[in-house]
Amino acid sequence: MTSTPTDQPRPAMTMRQIREQLGHVQPGEPEVIVEITRYTVSVLPADDINHRYFALTVELTPRGWVVTDGHSGYDADGTAHHGETRWHPFADYDDALAVARRLAPGLTVNGHTAVEAYHRTHSAAGSV
Repeated sequence: MTSTPTDQPRPAMTMRQIREQLGHVQPGEPEVIVEITRYTVSVLPADDINHRYFALTVELTPRGWVVTDGHSGYDADGTAHHGETRWHPFADYDDALAVARRLAPGLTVNGHTAVEAYHRTHSAAGSV
């Protein structure tokens, strides 16, 4: 079997070329850039009345990713620090999200943890 020029593999296309070919981007036009710079972490669903009080935020700042409850920032071992300049910056969001996930169940407001708040507002969900 002989090879013809049409049988030769084409060079790989860039993602930009693929998006242009599909019509998702017009040639010569700049692409729209979408960045995720903030995550909310909580044991309470977003529609729960207490969600905003028992939520941590993982947010990208000029110094790096930080874990905050809106008033304090948390470092890797869960210690709270007041004042933005003392908040611990994480190099990547995976580490910051891991800390927020670990701290979220025990987040305490007015002496009640997030898990206690969840059970107060979702007690019917567990009963049959």
